Amino acid sequence: MATLKELEPELWSELQFGACELGDLRRTRRLVRYACQMAERPDASTPQQTEDWADCKAAYRLFDCPEVTFEAVTAAHYERTLSGLSPGKYLVISDTTELDYGYKSQREGLGRLTAKQRRGFFLHSALVVDAHTRQVMGLGAQEIWARPPGKVTRVRRVACRKRPTESDVWGRVMDRVPCRGTGVQLVHVCDRGADNFDVFAHLKAKGDSWVLRAAQLTRKVRAADGTLVKLGALMDAAPLQGTYQVYVSANRHQAARWAKVEVRAVSVALVRPREGSTAFVLDHDIREVASNVVQVREIDPPEHSKPVRWVLYTAESISTFAACLEVVESYEQRPIVEGYHQCLKTGLQVERRQYESADHLRPVIGLICVQAVRLLQLRDVARRAPDTPAGKLVPPEWLEVIGKVLRKPRPLDTVRDFLRALASLGGFLGRKSDGEPGWRTIWRGLETLLAAGRGYYAAHSKCG
Repeated sequence: MATLKELEPELWSELQFGACELGDLRRTRRLVRYACQMAERPDASTPQQTEDWADCKAAYRLFDCPEVTFEAVTAAHYERTLSGLSPGKYLVISDTTELDYGYKSQREGLGRLTAKQRRGFFLHSALVVDAHTRQVMGLGAQEIWARPPGKVTRVRRVACRKRPTESDVWGRVMDRVPCRGTGVQLVHVCDRGADNFDVFAHLKAKGDSWVLRAAQLTRKVRAADGTLVKLGALMDAAPLQGTYQVYVSANRHQAARWAKVEVRAVSVALVRPREGSTAFVLDHDIREVASNVVQVREIDPPEHSKPVRWVLYTAESISTFAACLEVVESYEQRPIVEGYHQCLKTGLQVERRQYESADHLRPVIGLICVQAVRLLQLRDVARRAPDTPAGKLVPPEWLEVIGKVLRKPRPLDTVRDFLRALASLGGFLGRKSDGEPGWRTIWRGLETLLAAGRGYYAAHSKCG
């Protein structure tokens, strides 16, 4: 896990991008320089980040090089993340998001989005998180693509055999997150979008564990007695492991409440579908995949409220109630990747970049993807070791400047004290009910601190 000293823009940029292979060492040095400028002002435009025409033009020329691609910019970060994992269990949380660049955008190379008149990219990310501390380690792999223009031609079912589909991205990205070193266990955590046989086939061949939410409760699975039964009906009759209470947040359809839920678990075998098998499944001749299943279902839900029901496939143990709860807790970490997507869009303004073509946008998006990890890690530092003396993790320059910037100076003895003071520069009020600061107020405060530091040291520098 990174310290605040390692997250200082200049050092962080060198660590993350200094090993990028872009065909020329000068391009790598330029990428490191621009990454540092972006880290100082994450939400600003390229001209605002570079501040002068020479640096701005150099950044534009860098992303115009054919060797500077999304994959080339991000590869060093993936390698650093995976090779730096110490022995232990890690969650690989995967999800897909849309990068929307507007209504019928005319920029070359953009594709259709879910809303057919919008144009942009799809981005699939695999975020590596420590299973015990919940700290974000980095990205394990990503894939970005644009749908082709025009209407997709439908084909007959027989012709679908071995035909590439968009959902194949789940398995491809999982294969690109290898298990490095001894004692490292990877558990892939996915939402209902990953509920297809191809994903289970990739995980079985790879040997990793998984926690995947079921989308198709009418799918027929093979029970312990060898019969084929529908998953939903099988889970309702599965052995009861125990009950507990879970907090359900309020939304526009229902009030907040504590829901009492029951936990049931059973072992099944997923059967290969008769039609539409992927090339990977057919080439590896995978016919069945053994899996455990855990169901969390609300007991006596209130009227007009949507009852809680999670059905989770897993390769983890379900032998005890505590083991089942550990599976559920792993799935409950899935919103971390949604927070990562929020960093991309809200914090780093990835959808407001005005580059003229998709080829120029892709490497910029790659750079922003790594920057978003840094924002999450800034938040995680205080949560990991809040009582650590500030001098051990915080750059001394930051401690010196923040003491001059705060309107009401106060002792900053621990990392928690420093980050709460830093977040106060970004709008964090620090009331009793506010909890700990999030990534947004921390990076806004850091942006203010870095700008103040430049002025402070310029004023105290000696001339001549």
